[in-house]
Amino acid sequence: MDINERALGLGSKRSVIRELFEYGKKRKAEIGADKVFDFSLGNPSVNPPEKVQETLKSLLLTYDPMALHGYTSAQGDLSTRTAVANALNKLCDFEISPNLIYMTCGAAASLTVSLKAIINKGDECVVFAPFFTEYRVFIENAEGEVVVSNPDEKTFQIDFDDLTSKITEKTKAVIINSPNNPSGVVYTVETIKKLSDILRSKSEQIGHTIFLISDEPYRELVYNGQKVPFVMNYYDNSIVCYSYSKSLSLPGERIGYIAVSPKSNEVSKLYNAVCGAGRSLGFVCAPSLFQKLIADCADLTVDITAYKENRDILYENLTAYGYKCVKPDGAFYLLVNCFGLDAIEFSEKAKQHEILVVPCDDFGIKGYVRIAYCVSKDTIVNSLHAFRALAKEFI
Repeated sequence: MDINERALGLGSKRSVIRELFEYGKKRKAEIGADKVFDFSLGNPSVNPPEKVQETLKSLLLTYDPMALHGYTSAQGDLSTRTAVANALNKLCDFEISPNLIYMTCGAAASLTVSLKAIINKGDECVVFAPFFTEYRVFIENAEGEVVVSNPDEKTFQIDFDDLTSKITEKTKAVIINSPNNPSGVVYTVETIKKLSDILRSKSEQIGHTIFLISDEPYRELVYNGQKVPFVMNYYDNSIVCYSYSKSLSLPGERIGYIAVSPKSNEVSKLYNAVCGAGRSLGFVCAPSLFQKLIADCADLTVDITAYKENRDILYENLTAYGYKCVKPDGAFYLLVNCFGLDAIEFSEKAKQHEILVVPCDDFGIKGYVRIAYCVSKDTIVNSLHAFRALAKEFI
């Protein structure tokens, strides 16, 4: 059959996260949803801010339908891009123009478009393990090559010696994700500063720009007063990819943006390349209704109290049972060591206790599983006996 073999491969096998999620749906139908402790999918469990619901109702009731549902400019409506730029500047103490904002269908589209804008065939893109599994798909789709840099496993910050060894003349971009999926680790200011210094030095050494792409869908989901350093304040040739999926609990609406640093080399060409990449991929005119929503709600964030409570209950109990966990400062994931076992084998053993946790091999790190604790508090509390029983198999 004359079809694209790579597309066939991607379509024939879901990601490890989606495979587990589908297994969970089947298992819940068999024995009841309350008996399955599903920590597979990073699907927010906190309601959107009340103003989001109110704004949607108002838009539907007061807007002319053709204006509400019609096309916007390819890069997004100016009023929306202005609201995004204003909210970003206020939050991050920066100054970016709405003319450097490109509205997208969520962070996946933001990353895909950004990579397409800067990657030429054979260029290398460095990702830091553990990394979101789809980075590999997005980079390879742009005809780039994935280079994995291993972390400092004591802190899960960047191992700079390892990074330096991975940068070559082919390196075109580096992707960071902080707060991180799957670890919940937040990169410190010191980490971002040192990363920026290395990228500047290496760009000069190899004779071309290395772009820093910051994937930030969890930027506002941080605990205990943590701050997420805004990369544009530290590195000029940077691109921020963002989604409102987590900050406003709108994962199914697919709305986000790309922000191009005004300090980038040849910034106009870079932004035009983003626009051109969006055009070539068909990612133009992000959903009009939700662009209009964002114009009124860009500076809002969900109440993360429930996520913090879930984190604390889970972390404190699992460590008491003997699990070794990376304590997350942000997002809603817990990275758990598998008692020296292969992660896939450990995940299968967890299934015997009706616990669904994601093996992290595809995240670029072996011997760990990811727990998405963006679930109800009842699910967390009711799962503890199962986690205790699982731990007893190894201790």
